[in-house]
Amino acid sequence: MSDKITIAISKGRIFDESIPLLAKINIIPKDDPKKTRRLIIETNQSDIQILVIRATDVPTYVERGAAALGIAGKDVLLEYQGDGFYEPFDLGIAKCQMMLAGLKKANQNSTNPRIATKYANITRDYFANFGQQVEIIKLYGSMELAPILGLADQIVDLVDTGETLKANGLVPLKHIADISSRLIVNKAAMKMKNTTIKSFMEKLSEVIRD
Repeated sequence: MSDKITIAISKGRIFDESIPLLAKINIIPKDDPKKTRRLIIETNQSDIQILVIRATDVPTYVERGAAALGIAGKDVLLEYQGDGFYEPFDLGIAKCQMMLAGLKKANQNSTNPRIATKYANITRDYFANFGQQVEIIKLYGSMELAPILGLADQIVDLVDTGETLKANGLVPLKHIADISSRLIVNKAAMKMKNTTIKSFMEKLSEVIRD
């Protein structure tokens, strides 16, 4: 494990909302994140660097110790189902909802519905709570097309404003979970670098409360 504290952050909205949060505790990237092609970005703090990776990879990097800390959406953490890291608190950024959705006029009472989603574990667990089996159709994007083209009966996906659903003739049917970004901490790093990580967490927690 490196002497540096590496913070793994997922690309996109979470990254964009994490950088101003880190700036409030005086952790500032040396390179402009929007211009650099670097995946490891040094900061003004010599002992802290930022790792920019895909959202689904953040928990893997943290659990396996390649990064001591990570910032990832709750959707990714629920789907990952790992236990090699702590999840100390909610950062309150990149908020949205995990929803079950379908076509407005479709029959939603199928006993074994086909669900298109990239969140297979979350979907399976959700329906299992009601004792219902589902057929999971794994997709990675443009989920709304699946019910329109008859590939699936319903979808499970993240919903922000709901405008994309509406534009494609779909409606939200069930709320599955509120989603936001969480800080995660590698368990071994928490022991070996306790003082540094604890200080980081305290500063970040104060900013969030404010």
